[in-house]
Order: sequence, then structure tokens, then C-alpha cells
Amino acid sequence: MRLSRFFIDAPLSLGRHELPEAQAHYIGRVLRLAPGAAVQLFDGSGREYLGELVEVGKKSVSVELHEAFDGLAEPALRIHLGQGLSRGERMDWAIQKATELGVAEITPLVSERCEVRLKDERADKRLAHWRQIAISACEQCGRSVLPVIHAPVSLDDWQRQVQAELKLVLHPVAEPLASHARPSSLAFLIGPEGGLSDAEVEQAKHHGFHAARLGPRVLRTETAPVVALSVAQQLWGDF
Repeated sequence: MRLSRFFIDAPLSLGRHELPEAQAHYIGRVLRLAPGAAVQLFDGSGREYLGELVEVGKKSVSVELHEAFDGLAEPALRIHLGQGLSRGERMDWAIQKATELGVAEITPLVSERCEVRLKDERADKRLAHWRQIAISACEQCGRSVLPVIHAPVSLDDWQRQVQAELKLVLHPVAEPLASHARPSSLAFLIGPEGGLSDAEVEQAKHHGFHAARLGPRVLRTETAPVVALSVAQQLWGDF
């Protein structure tokens, strides 16, 4: 039976802990775990903790942590994904799969053909929603460190600010991804549902990005990061 694994948004250490209300509700009311059940917790620091439930109430759950160890190592290739904002489940899918594939940072981008506009309170809610998706993906895939999910910014601002040894913009007419030498850090620029305009691709090149293609077919905005990150991890990362 697979050990239940949960992210706790607070520093962990050996000993007894009262779990936050959200995790307590999920463990006690949804999973219906009982005292004595083994659990594995992580706090995003890279450390993992084994323990067992001590008390399970309607609103509170306490756990005794008795073993700590280093979690799954992060990929040596540090990847920053600049993902064009897309609607609903497409953006959720991109963030979930990017997390599973080991990306270190994700920045949602507002570009010319972007159909989504987020402001103020709505933007804050979406950012919290995306972070929860990343947390769930880490719980599932075994990562011990959460990717950083930045607030949405304009494409131009991100291009000016992002730092990486190799910066790539996906484009159907370009050299293959494998034509580049192994970098230590990588920035990927992927357009929204309508793609990037020719002017935006040229602007990216002006900021040090190289155009790269994945193959002969044009991929959807939610498919492109999965393929691009998989190929990059195979060529230069931990696949």
C-alpha cells in the first residue's frame, strides 16, 4: 500500500505537530485515516519526514514525526518556464505537468494574442490556485521542493528580466532543440493558445532567445511544455 504523502506549509522537525486545518480535514474527513496510520510529510525545504498519526479529530489532526531524510534531488538543469496565459484547464494542465517534469520556476505571460486577462483579486486567486496545483503535483510525483510560481507579467518584462545560460522560444520554423549544447540553466518561452506573433518572436531573439522547434507538427499551448520539458530533460537533465 502506498504511503500517504502531504505538503505542510510550515517548517517541520522531529516530534509532534498539529497539522493545518486544510490537511487535517483532508486526512480525517476525506481519507478517513485513523490514529496509527503512517504518513510522510514535506515542507518544501528538500527534507522528508516519516511519522504516524497520533490523534484524528473532526477539526484537528496531530502527527508524531520520528524520521527525517533528504528528499528526491532536484534536476541539475534549472528550468524557468515562461508560459503564455491560457484558459482554465489548459493552464492548470501546463503547470501540473511542468511541476512533474522538474521545472524550477513558472511565470504566466501576458502576450499579444493572450485571451486571458487577470487583475487584482482575480489574479491573486488564480495564483493561489496554481500553487495548489503545483503542491498536489509534488505530493504525487515525489518532489520535495516546490517550483516557484510567479505572478503573471507581460511578455516584454519577462524577456528583459529572465536569466538563463540558454534561452529558447519555441517556433515551428527553427533549428531542432537538440542542436544546442548542454546548458546549466534554461529558459523556455511558450506562447498562448493563439501562439506568439512574428514580432514577439523577433523581440525574443533581440533579448537573447534562440528559436527552436520540437518537430514537424504544431503543438497546442498545453502540449508544448510537456514535450519541450521532456526533451530537455532527456537531452540535458535527469531523464
